[in-house]
Amino acid sequence: MTEIPNTDVPDTVPADPSAKRPVRDFRLRSAFALSFADLSPIVGIYTVFAIGLVAAGPAFLWAFPLVLIAQLFVCGVFGHLVSKWPFQGSVYAWSRELVGPRFGWFTGWAYMWGLTLTLAVLPLAASPYLLGALGVNSPTQTTVEFVALGILLFGSAVNIFGGRVLKLLIFIALAAELIASAGIGIALLFFHRINPLSVIFNGGGTGHGAHWLIGAFLLPVAYVAYTFIGFEASASIGEEVQASRRVLPKAVMYSLVVGGLLVMVACLGLVLAIPDMPAVLSGRDTNPIATTLEHSFGSGAGRTLLVALAIGFISSMIAVQTAVTRAIWANARDKALPGAGLLVKLSGREHLPRHAIGLTVVIAGVLLFFGTSKVFALLVTFSAFGFYLSYWMPVLGLAYVRWRGRWSLGDAWGVRWIGPVTVVAVVWLTLEIINLAWPRSVTSDWYLNWGIIIMTGVLAVVGAVISWRVFQPGSPGALASSERTHAVLDTEDA
Repeated sequence: MTEIPNTDVPDTVPADPSAKRPVRDFRLRSAFALSFADLSPIVGIYTVFAIGLVAAGPAFLWAFPLVLIAQLFVCGVFGHLVSKWPFQGSVYAWSRELVGPRFGWFTGWAYMWGLTLTLAVLPLAASPYLLGALGVNSPTQTTVEFVALGILLFGSAVNIFGGRVLKLLIFIALAAELIASAGIGIALLFFHRINPLSVIFNGGGTGHGAHWLIGAFLLPVAYVAYTFIGFEASASIGEEVQASRRVLPKAVMYSLVVGGLLVMVACLGLVLAIPDMPAVLSGRDTNPIATTLEHSFGSGAGRTLLVALAIGFISSMIAVQTAVTRAIWANARDKALPGAGLLVKLSGREHLPRHAIGLTVVIAGVLLFFGTSKVFALLVTFSAFGFYLSYWMPVLGLAYVRWRGRWSLGDAWGVRWIGPVTVVAVVWLTLEIINLAWPRSVTSDWYLNWGIIIMTGVLAVVGAVISWRVFQPGSPGALASSERTHAVLDTEDA
């Protein structure tokens, strides 16, 4: 495949003229599909539906439009930033350019760990569904873990080959997601409705009025937040997208809007078609989606659901790995990671970061075999939080430089409304981070209830040690970051 010149990437990207650069092989459709696969309505629906119902009753559905609207403000900021800096690594690169190399490094650190932990969670979640679709209904934990490893290796092979193979599988996943979310949701709404529409105003006995809003409702808001992450995946491959300044704001926005609407349609259809609502609210029915689909469409719907879930989780895993390997590569290009000389290498006709892909396979592969351990549960608690923390930092960085009067709008996307959008995004992300990290007594193990705070502290300490070594005066990382910062300042002054 012929490499397309990087004509729409600013000159502030430092690179050895003889070094390989990413090949621009993505367009609007494929960039949108990548972000959509990472966001994955199927994963979002199946992850939060039962938890939301039990925590706040059928009225938990109102968390979806609330979180979606709030996330659209974040998406607007991201569209603005990616149109100015369409660099690999997305949030890492934006934070670095806005505030400085150390601030960018910690943003990338949170983002890489959030993605890497998610990369371990998704194949473990997909494994039972795949086994169930193949007729293995009661697999051992060892079987689940080794099948998960096979799924991880399969997805990694797709990313290593890249190009047409990656895009073909992403488009297949897109079709499966549309059928499993929009198709099922619309069918349930029009042909299998059992409960009245008024049920969506019922808290299911979990509280009333303001008490419900500040109590029971906050838990679904925290979990629904997991549904609307990953839309920035296409921005993480910014230097692989043709006409990236124009294409990427649309790709991230379209993926969030379409994915969000599909999630809401499907969940509304499911709530209105639940055959035994009291059984769900009491916890006796622990799998209300499967029960509802089987009641509405017959027992054959069970295997169809398993196949759709397996496809959704696997495609999301592939997209997550694509995003995290580009973030690793972007850090390595700035000499900001141990082993940067190896991780920065690109290979193959499409110039892919295969060493970075291999690193994620090793880390996620090891984490897979902690599946029965509470230590693994402690690691999982940080996965979604890592996303939100890494979202918050560049948005906060933009608010900071605007407040200091050091922001040049130029011709970036959304210049007319970026001021108020940034303020709303900062407030929302700050409140949601507090909501996610708040220690709720949902288990008897204190360290799991405090897991997000513990993991944030541990990773912050480890990150501080690595950052101190990377940015020591005279080190390759400090010199590379200094060169980049000066180049940015020189360009803006000009």
